[in-house]
Amino acid sequence: MSTPYRAAIVQFKPRKGNVDGNLAKLGEVFAQLVASDPPDLIVLPEAALTGYFLEGAVYELALPTAAFAAKLDATWRAAAGDRTIDIICGFYENDAGAYHNSALYATLGGDGPHVKYVHRKMFLPTYGVFDEERFLSRGRRLGTFETPFGRAAILICEDAWHAVMPTIAALKGARLIVVPSASPGRGLGGGGTLESIAYWRAMLTTFASEHGVYVLYAGLTGFEGGKGMSGSSCVVSPRGEILAVTDELSVTIVRATLDPAEVDLARATLPLLGDLGSVLPDLWYDDELPLPRNGPPPREVLDAAGR
Repeated sequence: MSTPYRAAIVQFKPRKGNVDGNLAKLGEVFAQLVASDPPDLIVLPEAALTGYFLEGAVYELALPTAAFAAKLDATWRAAAGDRTIDIICGFYENDAGAYHNSALYATLGGDGPHVKYVHRKMFLPTYGVFDEERFLSRGRRLGTFETPFGRAAILICEDAWHAVMPTIAALKGARLIVVPSASPGRGLGGGGTLESIAYWRAMLTTFASEHGVYVLYAGLTGFEGGKGMSGSSCVVSPRGEILAVTDELSVTIVRATLDPAEVDLARATLPLLGDLGSVLPDLWYDDELPLPRNGPPPREVLDAAGR
């Protein structure tokens, strides 16, 4: 029998640049979670404790991973003592003078903090209202990591808009994909739903069902410089069903229980990921694709394809 895995997405509304104030607000959220039904995993959005639109201020507010984890750990311990919790949280990272839009997976409490994985955003938008690549360095690798639920991956906001990213994550063994996001709302679609939110939900449900993965989407909310973050955090099943969702702009917690067996069943009844593994080597060596030809596909890709 599979063990249920309880996740809590914290749809957060930070005050821009006020790290200490935002940590205090997060401490209140932690206390609320501890007092009710503590989850196994807490997920926070992109740039959760600084706000997203920092531009040059990123150089003042970015922190080394260990320092950021220590701040999260101290805030958690003030609410929960030595009780342990796993957390995924977006932040601006200072890696010895290289600045990244990152998200860490860490265990807080106990004898922690223990940082187990850091994903650095690979697709840095520089169009419209966005200007990330002017101030940040992009990540160079999409990895997966072990959690009590199974292997997982993190895609930060625009990372998820490129279909190859969840595909690679799933081929590398991810059964859970977490998407911390800071997405400004754009357009007004049918039924009063913002077009950007409708697009996000269509995209998330599609890649969840195609690859048989759970998806946790954590959206920043609030306003920064007149731009409204769309929130709309949600949980998507491996069959592409939205299991839980919150209002677009509310500050709230979205809870869901994930069942590892559902991933196995979804992949057995719609084996698209297995089919992709079989065909992938042929796609990779297609000489019409603009891919490097100086070596074989990465070992983990060949392994996923059974080669």
